[in-house]
Amino acid sequence: MNYDAILVVSFGGPESKDEVIPFLENVLRGRNVPRERMLAVAEHYYHFEGRSPINQQTRDLIAALGAELERNGPRLPIYWGNRNWHPLLPETLRQMKQDGVRRALAFVTSAYSSYSGCRQYREDVVRAQGDVGAGAPEVHKLRAFFNHPGFIEATVERVREALRDIPEDARGNVQIVYTAHSIPVSMADGCDYVKQLEEVRRLVSGALGHPNDALVYQSRSGAPGQPWLEPDILDYLRAVKAGNVASAVVLAPIGFISDHMEVVYDLDVEARQLCDSLGLAMARAKTVGVHPKFIGMIRELIVERMDSGSERRALGSLGPRADVCVEECCPGPGRVR
Repeated sequence: MNYDAILVVSFGGPESKDEVIPFLENVLRGRNVPRERMLAVAEHYYHFEGRSPINQQTRDLIAALGAELERNGPRLPIYWGNRNWHPLLPETLRQMKQDGVRRALAFVTSAYSSYSGCRQYREDVVRAQGDVGAGAPEVHKLRAFFNHPGFIEATVERVREALRDIPEDARGNVQIVYTAHSIPVSMADGCDYVKQLEEVRRLVSGALGHPNDALVYQSRSGAPGQPWLEPDILDYLRAVKAGNVASAVVLAPIGFISDHMEVVYDLDVEARQLCDSLGLAMARAKTVGVHPKFIGMIRELIVERMDSGSERRALGSLGPRADVCVEECCPGPGRVR
């Protein structure tokens, strides 16, 4: 199938202190999150002068992908639209319409299948198309890529680099602690999110020959009485120290492809402070970001969608994810699968 453009769809983030509260109000609109919690999260942003790293990392990804497509094709223009902050999806689709784009392929900056990581982005696009009205571009999302060789190989190299950052005197018993954003258990029960994370954990640790590992969750934001995926990263690190499970940890945020505020605050600040207080050596693996293998993977996903005869690569036992999800997959909170 022919396409006129690539649309990079991301979460978005503030870039100044004045933008923090409006951004968080966008994120939390319609969700039962106390305002005190929102203000507490705002402090995470103020710790970095109100600037989330995600927008600049998205710009860097777009620049790297543009260079990759210029070298190897297909030479398609790249647009960028966010869920929660400028450039917002309706603004971007309106510009695409003005530019004559009729059909675009969307790369969503989330590797996994879940409501918040996949289906909600599809809903965002549909809502933006409704805002634009007649003539809004048709948008087809690229498949989930958690087990694509380009993602796995880039992740393996990032974790290997972090393992080398552990002090020599602490390398005798290092545990790789894979982290992902926690979601409500009710949401996780309706999708393959945990299964896919476990597959990435198995593939990366297997490639490294490093069986001492764990999968934990971070950045819970729901009401206190609502069950979310556990164990929490901070609780887990305390248990590692108390049980003498490891002499050091490498934190590998496999649930993120670039540095969100949750990565730089929850891991680089909170987890780092906790490890220092516990006397537990720690290194944090970089997210895949603009790793050449990851950027090459995005191009490969584009090519496979444009050419139905091309190979659909995937590692492990779960196989490549379908291009188009079935109607009832990954239901949102409160919906029945």
